[in-house]
Order: sequence, then structure tokens, then C-alpha cells
Amino acid sequence: MKNIYNLSIILSFLGLWITSIFSGQIEIILGFVLIFSFGVLHGSNDILLIDTFSNSKTKYTFLRVLGTYLFAVFSVIILLYLLPAVALVIFIVFSAFHFGEQHWEYRLIKVPEVVLNIFYLLYGLLVLQILFFLNQDDVIIIVNSIISDTIPENLIRYCFIFNIAAFVLMSFYMFFKSRAFKKNILIELFYLIVFTIIFKVSTLIWGFTIYFILWHSIPSLFEQVVFIYGDFSKQNLLSYCKKAFPYWIISLIGITIAYFLFKNTKIFNTIFFSFIASVTLPHALIINKMFGRKKTQSIK
Repeated sequence: MKNIYNLSIILSFLGLWITSIFSGQIEIILGFVLIFSFGVLHGSNDILLIDTFSNSKTKYTFLRVLGTYLFAVFSVIILLYLLPAVALVIFIVFSAFHFGEQHWEYRLIKVPEVVLNIFYLLYGLLVLQILFFLNQDDVIIIVNSIISDTIPENLIRYCFIFNIAAFVLMSFYMFFKSRAFKKNILIELFYLIVFTIIFKVSTLIWGFTIYFILWHSIPSLFEQVVFIYGDFSKQNLLSYCKKAFPYWIISLIGITIAYFLFKNTKIFNTIFFSFIASVTLPHALIINKMFGRKKTQSIK
């Protein structure tokens, strides 16, 4: 994983170089291309992960797994339609926890589980709120189009300040309770500085793309391949991509249709967000289950 993050640093600064030669519009287009390639791909094998969780005697049928997953996805879509503000908050919280867990889980920090989960959430929120704070105008426009209302002007700033304070306090606790955390704190602070530079220089979409692809999706792909097949190799990666391909294509077709139907209207922001949210929430739960299973297996 360390080698992956070292590569991520190099590619992140390559991403910054791209901002100096392309317009903001090109960044947005390139960002969407990457999100719907690597980004969607890393979440396309959730059904295979669910099947991997079950033991050989109680294998779930494909239709049962698919039906359960689709039920979760459509539940999110309905919630977005009925209570968009509530759904937005839930989406941010789940995404933050998912990002934090993916980034820190492999370090095997030994503190009480509830403390670790709070830390994952605070770390993920910090990354997202750095992005939001440095791109407030764009964030407010998107949020307003989703919830059909105007959020308070200083809400992002106040949330950011509160999150920094909570994260610092939690980090002090972790520093004195965990050797693994103490060992990695300097490099993690460096990563946060890298994220801040990226989010400051880039557009909202491009900054998120760099983080989402290089610092989340690729490490997650690595973790999933190792969990499913036992180790990471070119052959196992190809097998993973082959199994994920049908779901990836279906996702691309759906969002492409939505784009051509609504590309000239504000509703596309809502459609795009609904698609991302409906896939992200069940995916976050499945990855959490995967990490829990890994811990159980390591204890055995």
C-alpha cells in the first residue's frame, strides 16, 4: 500500500500540471471520464464481494444478491426524492467514513472500535471539507440545485472549523494511545497538505477526481483484489475487471442516457448526485463488511 501512495503523490502533482495547461472545462470533462472509469469500476464488484462473504454451504443465489443490492440502491433514490437534504447529509457522512476507513484501515491501529470509527469519520470529513471550503461557490451552487433551497452562507466555514477542532482532539488521543498512529502521523499530515494544494489549485470536480481516483479508488481496487483472490497480480486484476465489466457498462449506460436527456438543465446535477449516492451508500457498507471479515480472518 505504501508503494501505491508513493505513486499517488507523483500522479497527483501530474494532475496539478494538467491544471496549468487545460481550461477548467477540460478538467471537468477529464474528471468525469476518470470518475466513470476507475471510480465506478472500483465499486462495480460489490455483488462479487457479497458472494465472497458467504461460506461455501450457504452461497447466496445471484438473483438474491442482486435483488438485495438493487433494493438498497432504489431506497437511496427514493430518499433523495422525498428528503433530499437528509439524503445529502447521510451521503456525506457515509462517504466520509468510507474514505477514512479505506485510507487508515491497513495501518492496523489498535484502539477501541468505536474510537477508530469516529476517527475514520472525522478524517474523511476533514478531507471533504477541505475540498468544500476551498471551492465554496461551486459547492453551494450544486447543493442548492439538489435540495432546491439555499444553505446558510457560513455553514461550510463553521462545519470546517468544528471538524478541524474535533480531528485535532481525536488525533491527540490517538497519538498517545497508538504506536501505529504515532509512527504515521507525519506522513499523514504531509498527505493532507498535498490534498489542500490540489483542492486549492484545481476546480472542484478535478480536485475531487484526483483524490477519488488516486487516493481512494486505486487503493480500494488493490484491497478488493487481495481479499477476493488472496493476492494481487496481473491475472487477478484482469479477473476482477472481467467480472466487474457488465455492472460497469450498465452504470455507464444509465448515466450517459441521463446526461443526454438533462445536460442542458439543472436537474442533471440532481441526477448525477443521485446516481453517485445510490451506488456509494451500499458500497460503503459492503467495504466495511469486507474489512470486518479481514480482521476476523487475521485473528484466526
